[in-house]
Amino acid sequence: MTAAEIRSAFLKYFESKGHQIVASSPVVPGDDPTLLFTNAGMNQFKDVFLGFDKRPYSRATTAQKCIRAGGKHNDLDNVGYTARHHTFFEMLGNFSFGDYFKEDALKYAWELLTEVFKLPKDRLWVTVYADDDEAYDIWTKQIGVPAERCVRIGDNKGARYASDNFWMMGDTGPCGPCSEIFYDHGADVAGGPPGSPDQDGDRYIEIWNNVFMQFNRRVDESGEYVMDLLPRPSVDTGMGLERITAVLQHVHSNYEIDLFQNLLAAAKREVEAAGNVSGAVDAESPSLKVIADHIRACSFTVVDGVIPSNEGRGYVLRRIARRAIRHGYKLGARTPFFHKLVDALAAEMGSAYPEIKQHQARVTEVLKLEEERFFQTIANGMDILESALAALNGGTVLDGNIAFKLHDTYGFPLDLTADVLRERGLTVDEAGFNTAMNHQREQARAAGKFKIAQGLEYQGTPTSFQGYDKLLVEGAKVTGLYIDGSRVDVVRAGDDAVIVLDNTPFYAESGGQVGDAGAMQNATARFLVEDTQKIQADVFGHHGRVVEGEIKLGDSLNARVDGNRRSATQRHHSVTHLMHKALREVLGAHVQQKGSLVDPDKTRFDFAHNAPLSDEEIRKVEQLVNREILANAATQARVMNIEDAQKTGAMMLFGEKYGDSVRVLDIGSSRELCGGTHVARTGDIGFFKIIGESGVAAGVRRVEAIAGEVALNHILARDTQLSEVSSALKVPGNEVGGKLAQVLDGVRALEKEIAALKSKLASNQGDALLSQAADVAGVKVLAATLDGADAAALREAVDRLRDKLGSAAVVLATVSDGKVALIAGVTPDLTARIKAGELVNFVAQQVGGKGGGRADMAQAGGSNPQALPAALASVREWLAGKL
Repeated sequence: MTAAEIRSAFLKYFESKGHQIVASSPVVPGDDPTLLFTNAGMNQFKDVFLGFDKRPYSRATTAQKCIRAGGKHNDLDNVGYTARHHTFFEMLGNFSFGDYFKEDALKYAWELLTEVFKLPKDRLWVTVYADDDEAYDIWTKQIGVPAERCVRIGDNKGARYASDNFWMMGDTGPCGPCSEIFYDHGADVAGGPPGSPDQDGDRYIEIWNNVFMQFNRRVDESGEYVMDLLPRPSVDTGMGLERITAVLQHVHSNYEIDLFQNLLAAAKREVEAAGNVSGAVDAESPSLKVIADHIRACSFTVVDGVIPSNEGRGYVLRRIARRAIRHGYKLGARTPFFHKLVDALAAEMGSAYPEIKQHQARVTEVLKLEEERFFQTIANGMDILESALAALNGGTVLDGNIAFKLHDTYGFPLDLTADVLRERGLTVDEAGFNTAMNHQREQARAAGKFKIAQGLEYQGTPTSFQGYDKLLVEGAKVTGLYIDGSRVDVVRAGDDAVIVLDNTPFYAESGGQVGDAGAMQNATARFLVEDTQKIQADVFGHHGRVVEGEIKLGDSLNARVDGNRRSATQRHHSVTHLMHKALREVLGAHVQQKGSLVDPDKTRFDFAHNAPLSDEEIRKVEQLVNREILANAATQARVMNIEDAQKTGAMMLFGEKYGDSVRVLDIGSSRELCGGTHVARTGDIGFFKIIGESGVAAGVRRVEAIAGEVALNHILARDTQLSEVSSALKVPGNEVGGKLAQVLDGVRALEKEIAALKSKLASNQGDALLSQAADVAGVKVLAATLDGADAAALREAVDRLRDKLGSAAVVLATVSDGKVALIAGVTPDLTARIKAGELVNFVAQQVGGKGGGRADMAQAGGSNPQALPAALASVREWLAGKL
């Protein structure tokens, strides 16, 4: 059976047992901040196990895409060194949500393995948790597994060398005892049964794990882990497709199965092509296994919206990709090759996972960009590393500072350096690396502090923000005053200061929205607020100038926000949410916010995408947003705990830190977590227009857009410009495009005519100059001026004169707008002695310029036309010294 046939047979078997076939969830769990990547089939059913969610079915079966390359479950370091570890793998699973439990789960597993897959019963071993007598009796008394092949595993009793046989998805969440099934490859393979001292050998291979979900592990108020009984005991099983395929195809390594053989062949082909070493790569090389494994993890991660970066999931993706690239480099690849494997992967897995075909071109482009970036530095980085290793002189530990330099300068993640060292039996000083990394972070933090935070120390009461529904707060108490970063008791007229209030309507810059401006005053003093920033998470600093009187600690002030400025900012913030959703609809779910700036004049939005937006895509985004505006839907903001917010489907930005209580904002059809201020209805935005689109980093695009009155003024200004152009062209506005095209065609025709006339003039002048050529040591030398010629005409004239003069060196010049243009040409028979670049540079230096070019043709410029006659006259003497 092929891997595809095994996957299908598994799903169809459980479908016949009343299970709903459920599609794989993404490898990026969008609604579970506790997970870096989907690492098990049960992840998408977590809330069902916890009782928070109910599905229309009580039995399910899946083939789930999984990644274990970060966090608690991280197999990255083992890939390439073992037969069964992967960064990406497929987990076949069947699930019961309060329906059947241990007995049916174990009987299903046994029937599938022995009757459908026809595995010999005497080759199968099982384990149970030490205290799980129920599972032990089912195996031994009902199914008939001999007691000697049913092993109790755990801390309380059972083998001394064993693990717990108690499964947990993470530090918290659903968990319970499990029963594993092992396949015995036979006595000719080294290794002992589960629970024995030599259980880590290759003879007995775990192929399936049946987890009996009975508990929810959580942290209580005292910080201790506690186990709560789940409302309904359930079943979660997992069988790695790659492992069971290896067993059924009678091979010992997952990399020998049909699925990997095709990817390995593609990897070999592309690496050899990238190194111009056809047939030179060993087909059994561990490096090829790394490449074949990593293309799966990288491709499916990109499909789900992640791009390489220096943080979070993007950093894990970068580590995996660069590890694969380094292994290709080790095999001889010297140009990008890794991204070319996406086609082979799509051919291999596209039927089971159509999304890889749907996003094939984008995945290829994202990986290509990352690969090109790394190939720019990998050679230098490897040279540095090799030199450092050679200098160890028998030592076994690489200096942490060198490892950091490789990371910081050459893009070598620490584990990539460690991977190279592991191949040679060496290690890296991770403590030294971390010290260097922390030092850099401290420097970056010191350099990047907010310009107006100034290290203000505040120990008073927090600021209560009233600005969601108020622009004026009366009687706010002054709880902090600062001048030049120092705390003071009073500020006076003319002082630039920072004021902290106990209550404020002013929004402090956060989440991309700029801080509010406005004024504070009482009967004797007035303070103009230019900006509002957070001194601490819940303390707002109002930055500005005292323009009247004096303000003391404890004074009361009436604080009023600039309403027009706030309204304009709100329009741009609210429309950013609508634009984010529209971009995802038009471009795909991979679009994720990477940064934003919202102020009264615009919204600037950075997002993950690997290609410029077309005019059509921009128009679609504008149409979607403006439809939402016209719908005039009411905005709704709700404060709830983070778990409830996740259940609403609100978009959470990866990498953002959210507290226990969050604000869920509904604007039109958009739902995101956001603490900013917003319009009351979408219609308040008025109108939306994109005014700019550009790239700001590899895989990151930037859109600038405007809304409300700013957008209206923009359109009015463009309408005025159109009217002026229409008047100048003497046609109605709707005919400007056609008329302008006619005018430009005419201009281009005239330019061609002028160029032809200049060429003809230069030709005629050039022919007239033939008689001025002098003989210097048998070489014709001509240095002269052509009036009215441009650069193209000069070049043509030099070519023509060289042809007519035979063995010759020619320098021609022209003067236009006070600037000198020079072109020198030398016939091929002289370039060994005379270089056109040196000749033209000799002349250019005398007229206040410089230049260069090929040995036979070069050009230059200058700024001193008065010196041109003498400079041209000096050419003969200079050439005489060369001939």
